[in-house]
Amino acid sequence: MARQFPLEGDKTFLVYAGTGTDLIFNHGVELPGFASFPLLEEPGTRAILAGQMKALVDLTREMSIGCILDAPTWMANVDRAAPLGYDADRLVEVNKDAVSLLEEVRQAAARDDVLVSACIGPRYDPYADIPPVTVEDARQYHAAQMHSLKDTSVDLVTAYTFNRPSEAAGCILAARDAELPIIMSLVVETDGCLADGTKLVDGIDQIDAATDSAALFFMVNCAHPTHFAGALGNHPRLKGMVANASSCSHAELDEANELDEGDPIELGKQIAAIAQQNPSIQVFGGCCGTDMRHLKSMASELA
Repeated sequence: MARQFPLEGDKTFLVYAGTGTDLIFNHGVELPGFASFPLLEEPGTRAILAGQMKALVDLTREMSIGCILDAPTWMANVDRAAPLGYDADRLVEVNKDAVSLLEEVRQAAARDDVLVSACIGPRYDPYADIPPVTVEDARQYHAAQMHSLKDTSVDLVTAYTFNRPSEAAGCILAARDAELPIIMSLVVETDGCLADGTKLVDGIDQIDAATDSAALFFMVNCAHPTHFAGALGNHPRLKGMVANASSCSHAELDEANELDEGDPIELGKQIAAIAQQNPSIQVFGGCCGTDMRHLKSMASELA
């Protein structure tokens, strides 16, 4: 079956990247180190992971739009998985198993506008106090996870929550080396800038210059619309936004003991307003604190 990709037409796609907070606060599931891939090993939690993506498939069928299913592989890289007891060989199997779970969801949907993506995360917590990383070091590091995905049924990989342009560039090059299409999603602070103060649009330009524009396109994620609305600049390479439900800062969210789910209706209206100002955006979705109510609101307002 030939797959429909964003950018190949004018079709809208939804993505759900808020599965972590949904698991913790709505399903009562503990995430070791905030990683969801260990949940693949137990039938009960494996079914919950599949159910989250099935809900997205069902919603997008109802709304007549496409969807991108993110495999639970965000932290399935060597440095972030080692404290959880996963070595390099085991990680290869984890990445493949995560894709196979979502392939089952996709096959059950029997649609050509359901894409399976492997979710890629930065080497360390994006807010960790670590030395700068070079583009080449990041390229070599992310190569291991990319190659574990190369022979699976993924249509693409999506790199979420990157805030260092050099690591983002290296990750994109690692995907290109493995012949995997990649979406690069950057995370901004409440001022719409990356953690080092780089403007979002400048960061995109820097990454494109370092990679010969190898990414499919860019997105912004894990921020509230009020944080990034003024930072997008209708940039031609920015094609997606995946919003938090809460307008709190990342530091505030890290300290929160209760879920801030915001206002789903208001969030949908805010996303639609930004889309009007940035008509090249085709991929929309929910990040921390969101659920299907938020996504349905977005889809309804966009329609």
